[in-house]
Amino acid sequence: MSESLQRRFAVHGAADPGAHAVLLEGLSFEDAALHFVEDQHPHADADHEVALYVEDCETGERQCFRVDLDTGDAEPC
Repeated sequence: MSESLQRRFAVHGAADPGAHAVLLEGLSFEDAALHFVEDQHPHADADHEVALYVEDCETGERQCFRVDLDTGDAEPC
């Protein structure tokens, strides 16, 4: 994995304020969401999913993902 392809993202739970964001690096928005789940172990809802906002720190683009904690699958909100 080339570090030149890594981008910096701010990730936080959809219900959490942006001030609780965690800064991390990833290859894509989805990659950053999955790294957040692995590192932070957020609490899941009744469907064993967690909703996250992922923001590219350079561009400000923001995306929402629902991550299934049982399978690791991530889909846009």
